[in-house]
Amino acid sequence: MTASVVVFDYGFGNIRSAERALARAGAQVEITRDFDTALNADGLLVPGVGAFAACMAGLREARGDWVIGRRLAGGRPVLGICVGMQILFARGIEHGVESEGLDEWPGTVGPLTADVVPHMGWNTVTAPAGSRLFAGLSQEDRYYFVHSYAVAEWELEAHNEALTAPLVTWATHGAPFVAAVENGPLSATQFHPEKSGDAGAQLLKNWIETL
Repeated sequence: MTASVVVFDYGFGNIRSAERALARAGAQVEITRDFDTALNADGLLVPGVGAFAACMAGLREARGDWVIGRRLAGGRPVLGICVGMQILFARGIEHGVESEGLDEWPGTVGPLTADVVPHMGWNTVTAPAGSRLFAGLSQEDRYYFVHSYAVAEWELEAHNEALTAPLVTWATHGAPFVAAVENGPLSATQFHPEKSGDAGAQLLKNWIETL
C-alpha cells in the first residue's frame, strides 16, 4: 500500500517542491492544514522558511502544534525541514529576541558562527551509524542548505538505558551544527532534501519506507 503523507500548509515553506519530491519518492501526497487529515496520514511533513517566531505563530494559528503533539504521542511519524526542524527545539533567538519553540527537544536555535552568513549552498554531513534517513548514502553526498540560524549543541541526554538515544547528524559551516535528527517517530533535517538532488530523493524515500 502506498504511504500517505500530508505536507502541513500553515503558510511557511516550499510546499509545492516538497509535494513533488515526496510524490517522486513514492508517497501519496496531500497539502492541507485540515486537522483530522494531518492527524491520520501515515506521515506528516512540516516545512518551514523564514523567521523562527513567525513560523511558530503560523503553526499555532493552524493548530499545527496540536497536530504534531498528538501524532508523536501516538508514535506517528513527523518530519521537519529547515525552520520546520528548528521549531521542534525549545527556543529560538533571532536579533536578540527569544521565542518559544515546540520543546520536543531541549536546545536553542541561534545565529550561525561563520564568516559568511547565510549558509547557502551544498554541504556534506556526518551521519551516525545506524541512521535510517541516510541509509544507502555516503559521507561524500551533498545536501542543499539555506539558513542563518542553527543548533550548535545537542542537549538531550539518554539517561535510561532502555531508551534508544536519538541519532544526531552534524554539518560544519564555520562551526559544527545539527544537520539532522532521528528520534523515534520524530525526524528532522536542517537542509532541504526536496532541493538536494539524488541524495535528497533517497533520504525522502528512506523516510517514506519507515512509514
